[in-house]
Amino acid sequence: MATIKIKQVRSTNGCKEDQRRTVRALGLHRINDTREITDNEGVRGMIFKVKHLVEIVEE
Repeated sequence: MATIKIKQVRSTNGCKEDQRRTVRALGLHRINDTREITDNEGVRGMIFKVKHLVEIVEE
């Protein structure tokens, strides 16, 4: 399966609770954390929800 690498670039301080939970569900805990996860519709939706906090890392 294809994977996607995401990186947290902004803090969750001041964000809504559901956005904080989404970032945690993606496996990110602090700024500059990077995760490689399976690329599917659910993950893409989560990334869209917190697009102002994360970025997709190009390899």
